[in-house]
Amino acid sequence: MTNLKPGKLLAIAIATLALLALPILLQATGSNSWARIVDIALLYVLLSLGLNIVVGYAGLLDLGYIAFFAVGAYLYGLLASPHLSETFPAIQAMFPNGVHINIWVVMIVAAVVAGVVGMILGAPTLKLRGDYLAIITLGFGEIIRIFMLNLDRPVNITNGPKGLSQIDALTVFGINMGQRQTIAIGDWSYTFQPVTMYYYLFLFFVVLSVILSYRLQDSRIGRAWMAVREDEIAAKAMGLNTRNLKLLAFGMGATFGGMSGVLFASFQRFVSPESFSLMESVMVVAMVVLGGLGHIPGVILGALVLAGLPEVLRHVAGPLTEATGGRLGPEILRQLLIALAMVVVMLLRPKGLWPAPEHGKSLAK
Repeated sequence: MTNLKPGKLLAIAIATLALLALPILLQATGSNSWARIVDIALLYVLLSLGLNIVVGYAGLLDLGYIAFFAVGAYLYGLLASPHLSETFPAIQAMFPNGVHINIWVVMIVAAVVAGVVGMILGAPTLKLRGDYLAIITLGFGEIIRIFMLNLDRPVNITNGPKGLSQIDALTVFGINMGQRQTIAIGDWSYTFQPVTMYYYLFLFFVVLSVILSYRLQDSRIGRAWMAVREDEIAAKAMGLNTRNLKLLAFGMGATFGGMSGVLFASFQRFVSPESFSLMESVMVVAMVVLGGLGHIPGVILGALVLAGLPEVLRHVAGPLTEATGGRLGPEILRQLLIALAMVVVMLLRPKGLWPAPEHGKSLAK
Protein backbone atom coordinates (compact mmCIF):
# COMPACT_ATOMS: atom_id res chain seq x y z
CA MET A 1 0.00 0.00 0.00
CA THR A 2 2.91 2.37 0.72
CA ASN A 3 4.12 1.99 -2.89
CA LEU A 4 0.87 3.38 -4.28
CA LYS A 5 0.80 6.96 -5.51
CA PRO A 6 -1.48 9.46 -3.71
CA GLY A 7 -3.73 9.65 -6.79
CA LYS A 8 -4.28 5.88 -6.76
CA LEU A 9 -4.91 5.88 -3.01
CA LEU A 10 -7.53 8.60 -3.47
CA ALA A 11 -9.17 6.66 -6.31
CA ILE A 12 -9.26 3.49 -4.19
CA ALA A 13 -10.78 5.40 -1.26
CA ILE A 14 -13.48 6.97 -3.47
CA ALA A 15 -14.27 3.62 -5.10
CA THR A 16 -14.52 1.95 -1.68
CA LEU A 17 -16.92 4.59 -0.36
CA ALA A 18 -19.00 4.39 -3.55
CA LEU A 19 -19.27 0.59 -3.33
CA LEU A 20 -20.27 0.74 0.34
CA ALA A 21 -22.86 3.45 -0.29
CA LEU A 22 -24.34 1.95 -3.48
CA PRO A 23 -26.88 -0.47 -1.91
CA ILE A 24 -28.03 2.18 0.57
CA LEU A 25 -28.68 4.60 -2.29
CA LEU A 26 -30.52 1.90 -4.25
CA GLN A 27 -32.56 0.98 -1.19
CA ALA A 28 -33.51 4.65 -0.78
CA THR A 29 -35.40 4.47 -4.10
CA GLY A 30 -38.06 2.45 -2.31
CA SER A 31 -37.62 -0.63 -4.51
CA ASN A 32 -35.34 -3.61 -3.98
CA SER A 33 -35.27 -4.56 -7.65
CA TRP A 34 -32.11 -2.63 -8.58
CA ALA A 35 -30.30 -3.78 -5.45
CA ARG A 36 -31.20 -7.36 -6.39
CA ILE A 37 -29.87 -6.81 -9.91
CA VAL A 38 -26.56 -5.59 -8.46
CA ASP A 39 -26.41 -8.68 -6.21
CA ILE A 40 -26.86 -10.98 -9.22
CA ALA A 41 -24.22 -8.96 -11.11
CA LEU A 42 -21.73 -9.58 -8.29
CA LEU A 43 -22.43 -13.32 -8.52
CA TYR A 44 -21.67 -13.15 -12.25
CA VAL A 45 -18.44 -11.32 -11.42
CA LEU A 46 -17.45 -14.25 -9.18
CA LEU A 47 -18.26 -16.73 -11.94
CA SER A 48 -16.36 -14.70 -14.52
CA LEU A 49 -13.27 -14.46 -12.33
CA GLY A 50 -13.31 -18.25 -11.96
CA LEU A 51 -13.76 -18.85 -15.68
CA ASN A 52 -11.01 -16.31 -16.40
CA ILE A 53 -8.55 -18.71 -14.77
CA VAL A 54 -9.50 -21.43 -17.25
CA VAL A 55 -10.07 -19.34 -20.39
CA GLY A 56 -8.06 -16.17 -19.75
CA TYR A 57 -4.98 -17.59 -18.02
CA ALA A 58 -4.69 -21.15 -19.35
CA GLY A 59 -6.41 -20.58 -22.72
CA LEU A 60 -8.83 -23.52 -22.32
CA LEU A 61 -12.24 -22.76 -23.81
CA ASP A 62 -14.81 -24.10 -21.32
CA LEU A 63 -18.47 -23.92 -22.38
CA GLY A 64 -19.68 -26.08 -19.50
CA TYR A 65 -18.53 -23.88 -16.64
CA ILE A 66 -22.05 -23.40 -15.33
CA ALA A 67 -21.99 -27.08 -14.26
CA PHE A 68 -19.73 -26.22 -11.31
CA PHE A 69 -22.13 -23.43 -10.39
CA ALA A 70 -24.89 -26.06 -10.34
CA VAL A 71 -22.81 -28.44 -8.21
CA GLY A 72 -22.32 -25.80 -5.51
CA ALA A 73 -25.94 -24.64 -5.60
CA TYR A 74 -27.43 -28.15 -5.36
CA LEU A 75 -24.95 -29.20 -2.70
CA TYR A 76 -26.05 -26.32 -0.48
CA GLY A 77 -29.69 -26.94 -1.41
CA LEU A 78 -29.44 -30.55 -0.22
CA LEU A 79 -27.47 -29.80 2.94
CA ALA A 80 -29.50 -26.76 4.03
CA SER A 81 -33.12 -27.66 3.32
CA PRO A 82 -35.76 -30.18 4.51
CA HIS A 83 -35.66 -32.14 1.22
CA LEU A 84 -33.38 -35.01 2.28
CA SER A 85 -35.08 -35.52 5.64
CA GLU A 86 -38.51 -35.52 3.99
CA THR A 87 -37.37 -38.04 1.35
CA PHE A 88 -35.26 -40.49 3.37
CA PRO A 89 -36.54 -41.88 6.70
CA ALA A 90 -32.99 -42.64 7.87
CA ILE A 91 -31.97 -39.01 7.46
CA GLN A 92 -35.25 -37.94 9.09
CA ALA A 93 -34.27 -39.97 12.16
CA MET A 94 -30.88 -38.27 12.35
CA PHE A 95 -32.16 -34.77 11.52
CA PRO A 96 -35.80 -34.48 12.69
CA ASN A 97 -35.93 -30.76 11.86
CA GLY A 98 -34.29 -31.15 8.45
CA VAL A 99 -30.67 -31.02 7.34
CA HIS A 100 -29.20 -27.63 8.17
CA ILE A 101 -25.41 -27.83 7.85
CA ASN A 102 -23.39 -24.72 8.68
CA ILE A 103 -22.87 -22.55 5.62
CA TRP A 104 -19.11 -22.31 6.02
CA VAL A 105 -18.78 -26.08 6.21
CA VAL A 106 -20.89 -26.38 3.04
CA MET A 107 -18.78 -23.68 1.38
CA ILE A 108 -15.59 -25.65 1.96
CA VAL A 109 -17.22 -28.92 0.87
CA ALA A 110 -18.64 -27.26 -2.26
CA ALA A 111 -15.25 -25.79 -3.16
CA VAL A 112 -13.56 -29.18 -2.79
CA VAL A 113 -16.29 -31.14 -4.61
CA ALA A 114 -16.48 -28.63 -7.46
CA GLY A 115 -12.68 -28.62 -7.75
CA VAL A 116 -12.59 -32.42 -7.95
CA VAL A 117 -15.39 -32.42 -10.53
CA GLY A 118 -13.44 -29.81 -12.51
CA MET A 119 -10.35 -32.02 -12.58
CA ILE A 120 -12.48 -35.03 -13.56
CA LEU A 121 -13.73 -32.96 -16.48
CA GLY A 122 -10.23 -31.85 -17.36
CA ALA A 123 -8.68 -35.33 -17.28
CA PRO A 124 -10.16 -36.66 -20.57
CA THR A 125 -9.66 -33.33 -22.36
CA LEU A 126 -5.93 -32.88 -21.77
CA LYS A 127 -5.06 -33.45 -25.43
CA LEU A 128 -7.86 -31.30 -26.78
CA ARG A 129 -7.85 -27.60 -27.55
CA GLY A 130 -10.03 -25.02 -29.25
CA ASP A 131 -13.29 -26.17 -30.84
CA TYR A 132 -12.92 -29.79 -29.73
CA LEU A 133 -12.43 -28.80 -26.09
CA ALA A 134 -15.41 -26.44 -26.31
CA ILE A 135 -17.67 -29.24 -27.57
CA ILE A 136 -16.57 -31.66 -24.85
CA THR A 137 -17.07 -29.13 -22.05
CA LEU A 138 -20.41 -28.07 -23.54
CA GLY A 139 -21.56 -31.68 -23.38
CA PHE A 140 -20.35 -32.02 -19.80
CA GLY A 141 -22.36 -28.96 -18.74
CA GLU A 142 -25.50 -30.35 -20.33
CA ILE A 143 -24.93 -33.77 -18.71
CA ILE A 144 -24.86 -32.17 -15.26
CA ARG A 145 -28.06 -30.19 -15.96
CA ILE A 146 -29.87 -33.28 -17.28
CA PHE A 147 -28.76 -35.26 -14.22
CA MET A 148 -30.22 -32.58 -11.95
CA LEU A 149 -33.41 -32.64 -14.04
CA ASN A 150 -33.92 -36.41 -13.93
CA LEU A 151 -32.42 -37.44 -10.61
CA ASP A 152 -35.86 -37.54 -8.96
CA ARG A 153 -36.44 -41.18 -9.81
CA PRO A 154 -36.17 -44.00 -8.89
CA VAL A 155 -34.72 -42.21 -5.82
CA ASN A 156 -35.66 -38.57 -5.39
CA ILE A 157 -32.37 -36.78 -4.78
CA THR A 158 -32.66 -33.47 -6.66
CA ASN A 159 -36.49 -33.23 -6.83
CA GLY A 160 -36.21 -33.06 -10.63
CA PRO A 161 -37.77 -30.11 -12.48
CA LYS A 162 -39.54 -28.94 -9.30
CA GLY A 163 -36.21 -27.95 -7.80
CA LEU A 164 -35.25 -27.52 -4.15
CA SER A 165 -37.05 -24.96 -2.02
CA GLN A 166 -37.01 -23.77 1.61
CA ILE A 167 -33.24 -23.42 1.47
CA ASP A 168 -31.67 -21.72 4.49
CA ALA A 169 -30.53 -18.14 4.19
CA LEU A 170 -26.94 -17.38 5.11
CA THR A 171 -26.10 -16.63 8.72
CA VAL A 172 -22.91 -14.65 9.32
CA PHE A 173 -21.77 -14.06 12.92
CA GLY A 174 -25.27 -14.83 14.10
CA ILE A 175 -26.87 -12.38 11.64
CA ASN A 176 -29.50 -13.92 9.37
CA MET A 177 -29.00 -12.44 5.91
CA GLY A 178 -32.54 -13.37 4.90
CA GLN A 179 -34.11 -11.06 7.46
CA ARG A 180 -34.22 -7.30 7.86
CA GLN A 181 -31.66 -5.91 10.27
CA THR A 182 -32.30 -2.63 12.10
CA ILE A 183 -29.59 -0.47 13.62
CA ALA A 184 -30.76 2.02 16.23
CA ILE A 185 -28.69 4.81 17.78
CA GLY A 186 -30.78 6.91 20.11
CA ASP A 187 -33.78 8.20 18.18
CA TRP A 188 -32.18 7.35 14.84
CA SER A 189 -32.65 3.95 13.23
CA TYR A 190 -31.96 2.40 9.86
CA THR A 191 -33.22 -0.90 8.45
CA PHE A 192 -31.07 -2.94 6.08
CA GLN A 193 -33.06 -5.03 3.63
CA PRO A 194 -31.93 -8.65 2.92
CA VAL A 195 -30.75 -7.68 -0.59
CA THR A 196 -28.50 -5.04 0.97
CA MET A 197 -27.08 -7.52 3.48
CA TYR A 198 -26.32 -9.97 0.69
CA TYR A 199 -24.70 -7.20 -1.34
CA TYR A 200 -22.02 -6.65 1.30
CA LEU A 201 -21.43 -10.39 1.62
CA PHE A 202 -21.10 -10.84 -2.14
CA LEU A 203 -18.84 -7.79 -2.34
CA PHE A 204 -16.57 -9.35 0.29
CA PHE A 205 -16.24 -12.54 -1.77
CA VAL A 206 -15.64 -10.53 -4.96
CA VAL A 207 -12.82 -8.55 -3.31
CA LEU A 208 -11.35 -11.79 -1.94
CA SER A 209 -11.54 -13.40 -5.39
CA VAL A 210 -9.92 -10.38 -7.05
CA ILE A 211 -7.01 -10.49 -4.60
CA LEU A 212 -6.61 -14.24 -5.14
CA SER A 213 -6.79 -13.79 -8.93
CA TYR A 214 -4.05 -11.17 -8.86
CA ARG A 215 -1.88 -13.38 -6.67
CA LEU A 216 -2.40 -16.29 -9.05
CA GLN A 217 -1.65 -14.10 -12.06
CA ASP A 218 1.70 -12.98 -10.65
CA SER A 219 2.68 -16.39 -9.29
CA ARG A 220 4.81 -19.03 -11.01
CA ILE A 221 1.69 -21.07 -11.68
CA GLY A 222 -0.05 -18.10 -13.30
CA ARG A 223 2.91 -17.42 -15.57
CA ALA A 224 3.06 -21.11 -16.45
CA TRP A 225 -0.65 -21.03 -17.38
CA MET A 226 -0.03 -18.07 -19.66
CA ALA A 227 2.90 -19.89 -21.26
CA VAL A 228 0.59 -22.84 -21.99
CA ARG A 229 -2.00 -20.42 -23.40
CA GLU A 230 0.49 -18.76 -25.77
CA ASP A 231 2.26 -21.91 -27.00
CA GLU A 232 1.71 -25.27 -25.36
CA ILE A 233 4.46 -27.01 -27.35
CA ALA A 234 7.04 -24.39 -26.37
CA ALA A 235 5.89 -24.57 -22.74
CA LYS A 236 6.31 -28.33 -22.75
CA ALA A 237 9.76 -27.98 -24.31
CA MET A 238 10.75 -25.64 -21.47
CA GLY A 239 9.98 -28.41 -18.98
CA LEU A 240 6.51 -27.38 -17.83
CA ASN A 241 4.12 -30.18 -16.90
CA THR A 242 1.25 -29.01 -19.08
CA ARG A 243 -1.00 -31.88 -17.99
CA ASN A 244 -0.89 -30.93 -14.32
CA LEU A 245 -1.19 -27.24 -15.15
CA LYS A 246 -4.37 -27.81 -17.14
CA LEU A 247 -5.88 -29.96 -14.40
CA LEU A 248 -5.01 -27.30 -11.84
CA ALA A 249 -6.64 -24.60 -13.99
CA PHE A 250 -9.84 -26.62 -14.33
CA GLY A 251 -9.87 -27.41 -10.61
CA MET A 252 -9.15 -23.85 -9.47
CA GLY A 253 -11.73 -22.33 -11.81
CA ALA A 254 -14.33 -24.88 -10.73
CA THR A 255 -13.70 -23.97 -7.08
CA PHE A 256 -14.82 -20.41 -7.77
CA GLY A 257 -17.92 -21.78 -9.50
CA GLY A 258 -18.84 -24.06 -6.61
CA MET A 259 -18.56 -21.28 -4.03
CA SER A 260 -20.63 -18.97 -6.24
CA GLY A 261 -23.29 -21.68 -6.46
CA VAL A 262 -23.56 -21.86 -2.66
CA LEU A 263 -24.05 -18.08 -2.48
CA PHE A 264 -26.63 -18.21 -5.28
CA ALA A 265 -28.67 -20.96 -3.59
CA SER A 266 -28.70 -19.15 -0.25
CA PHE A 267 -29.67 -15.88 -1.94
CA GLN A 268 -32.48 -17.33 -4.07
CA ARG A 269 -33.48 -19.92 -1.44
CA PHE A 270 -34.56 -22.05 -4.40
CA VAL A 271 -32.66 -23.87 -7.12
CA SER A 272 -33.87 -25.71 -10.23
CA PRO A 273 -32.19 -27.05 -13.39
CA GLU A 274 -33.53 -24.08 -15.39
CA SER A 275 -30.99 -21.80 -13.69
CA PHE A 276 -28.06 -23.75 -15.17
CA SER A 277 -28.85 -23.88 -18.87
CA LEU A 278 -26.36 -23.72 -21.72
CA MET A 279 -27.24 -20.06 -22.27
CA GLU A 280 -25.90 -19.24 -18.80
CA SER A 281 -22.55 -20.83 -19.67
CA VAL A 282 -22.43 -18.90 -22.93
CA MET A 283 -23.18 -15.65 -21.09
CA VAL A 284 -20.33 -16.20 -18.60
CA VAL A 285 -17.91 -16.94 -21.45
CA ALA A 286 -19.16 -13.80 -23.22
CA MET A 287 -18.49 -11.76 -20.08
CA VAL A 288 -14.86 -12.90 -19.99
CA VAL A 289 -14.28 -12.41 -23.73
CA LEU A 290 -16.22 -9.16 -23.99
CA GLY A 291 -14.44 -7.66 -20.98
CA GLY A 292 -10.92 -8.70 -21.95
CA LEU A 293 -9.36 -12.15 -21.77
CA GLY A 294 -6.98 -12.56 -18.86
CA HIS A 295 -7.43 -8.98 -17.61
CA ILE A 296 -9.14 -8.89 -14.22
CA PRO A 297 -10.57 -5.32 -14.42
CA GLY A 298 -11.84 -6.10 -17.93
CA VAL A 299 -13.49 -9.34 -16.80
CA ILE A 300 -15.24 -7.49 -13.95
CA LEU A 301 -16.40 -4.78 -16.36
CA GLY A 302 -17.68 -7.36 -18.84
CA ALA A 303 -19.62 -9.20 -16.12
CA LEU A 304 -21.21 -6.00 -14.82
CA VAL A 305 -22.15 -4.80 -18.32
CA LEU A 306 -23.69 -8.06 -19.50
CA ALA A 307 -25.44 -8.69 -16.18
CA GLY A 308 -26.94 -5.19 -16.04
CA LEU A 309 -27.61 -4.62 -19.74
CA PRO A 310 -30.66 -6.96 -19.99
CA GLU A 311 -32.36 -5.12 -17.13
CA VAL A 312 -31.59 -1.69 -18.56
CA LEU A 313 -32.92 -2.75 -21.96
CA ARG A 314 -36.25 -3.73 -20.39
CA HIS A 315 -37.01 -0.01 -20.24
CA VAL A 316 -36.09 0.38 -23.92
CA ALA A 317 -37.91 -2.69 -25.24
CA GLY A 318 -41.30 -1.52 -23.93
CA PRO A 319 -41.49 1.70 -25.98
CA LEU A 320 -40.11 -0.11 -29.06
CA THR A 321 -42.84 -2.74 -28.73
CA GLU A 322 -45.46 0.00 -28.69
CA ALA A 323 -43.81 1.65 -31.71
CA THR A 324 -44.11 -1.59 -33.71
CA GLY A 325 -47.77 -1.94 -32.78
CA GLY A 326 -47.05 -4.98 -30.65
CA ARG A 327 -45.74 -7.04 -33.58
CA LEU A 328 -42.52 -7.77 -31.71
CA GLY A 329 -42.73 -8.81 -28.07
CA PRO A 330 -40.56 -6.97 -25.52
CA GLU A 331 -38.60 -10.12 -24.65
CA ILE A 332 -37.69 -10.73 -28.32
CA LEU A 333 -36.65 -7.10 -28.72
CA ARG A 334 -34.60 -7.22 -25.56
CA GLN A 335 -32.66 -10.29 -26.72
CA LEU A 336 -32.18 -8.69 -30.13
CA LEU A 337 -30.78 -5.51 -28.57
CA ILE A 338 -28.43 -7.49 -26.31
CA ALA A 339 -27.09 -9.47 -29.28
CA LEU A 340 -26.72 -6.28 -31.33
CA ALA A 341 -24.85 -4.56 -28.51
CA MET A 342 -22.44 -7.51 -28.21
CA VAL A 343 -21.79 -7.51 -31.97
CA VAL A 344 -21.11 -3.76 -31.96
CA VAL A 345 -18.71 -4.05 -29.01
CA MET A 346 -16.80 -6.89 -30.65
CA LEU A 347 -16.51 -4.93 -33.90
CA LEU A 348 -15.33 -1.75 -32.21
CA ARG A 349 -13.28 -3.43 -29.45
CA PRO A 350 -12.14 -6.83 -30.80
CA LYS A 351 -9.80 -7.36 -27.82
CA GLY A 352 -12.53 -6.56 -25.29
CA LEU A 353 -13.83 -3.52 -23.49
CA TRP A 354 -10.72 -3.36 -21.28
CA PRO A 355 -8.01 -5.66 -22.64
CA ALA A 356 -4.79 -6.46 -20.86
CA PRO A 357 -2.00 -3.96 -21.73
CA GLU A 358 0.36 -6.74 -22.80
CA HIS A 359 -2.29 -8.59 -24.85
CA GLY A 360 -1.01 -9.41 -28.33
CA LYS A 361 2.57 -8.15 -27.86
CA SER A 362 4.10 -11.47 -28.79
CA LEU A 363 1.97 -11.64 -31.94
CA ALA A 364 2.91 -8.10 -32.91
CA LYS A 365 6.59 -8.97 -32.69
